[in-house]
Amino acid sequence: MKDLQTEKAKLFKALHERAGLLLLPNPWDAGSAKLLAAAGFEALATTSAGLAWMLGKADGEAAVTRAESMQNAREIVGATGLPVAADLENGYGDDPEECALTILQAAEAGLVGGSIEDATGRPADPIYPIGLAVERVRAAVKAARSLPFPFVLTARAENLINGRPDLPDTIRRLEAFADAGADLLYAPGLRTKEEVSAVVKAVAPRLVNVLVGTAALRVPLEELEELGVKRVSLGSALARVAYGAVMQAAEALSREYKLEFVGEAVPYATVNDMLKKSYP
Repeated sequence: MKDLQTEKAKLFKALHERAGLLLLPNPWDAGSAKLLAAAGFEALATTSAGLAWMLGKADGEAAVTRAESMQNAREIVGATGLPVAADLENGYGDDPEECALTILQAAEAGLVGGSIEDATGRPADPIYPIGLAVERVRAAVKAARSLPFPFVLTARAENLINGRPDLPDTIRRLEAFADAGADLLYAPGLRTKEEVSAVVKAVAPRLVNVLVGTAALRVPLEELEELGVKRVSLGSALARVAYGAVMQAAEALSREYKLEFVGEAVPYATVNDMLKKSYP
């Protein structure tokens, strides 16, 4: 298993080093991971929102535990032969040591990449001071570098999705995270080509991930690639598509007494046959 994880880690690193844009979709369980593998994606990343909702919890409130996140990661890793990175939220603790522990446990779960964010999970005080935020990233980087395989460490600046629309401070944080050794920088909530370009230029030659599939950012993938973005992820978008379809069908049934939605459902055999596929 360790040799297989090393192979996946090397592949994941190579996907970031080759030319072109890396599409990194976000399954929330083993079944959705298999669906995305069948669609031809080369790597996957977990979604904290999708996991929280699957557990019947709200996202963004530190409601998911590290143990729950690691169990979800193991199930997604085991579902396909693809490299998997994880949304590790704030490292499941305030202290830098907790971030380091999370990275080490992520590796034990079979992951080959993961992100640490500077959001606290506390609405009254949503963002860590920059000094502590940098120390947390530095500890995560040190833990990642201690592993016997390359682990792609992403550092996230969360101002823009936590009621702090301060792009200069966001860029300052990303620059500091890059200096602390993060492989990839990520600021969810960017809205325009100009903002994306500013981030890419500020942290170069480090790589940038951009969140797509939101109402805030409507820039085609081709243009993001031209701007120098290396990777795009969807966050909760695919989970929201799935939940939205269920909500619409449920409302049609309960409020209108209609069954037309069944005609739009994927055939039983299609799903069943897809999930029969096994991976090493």
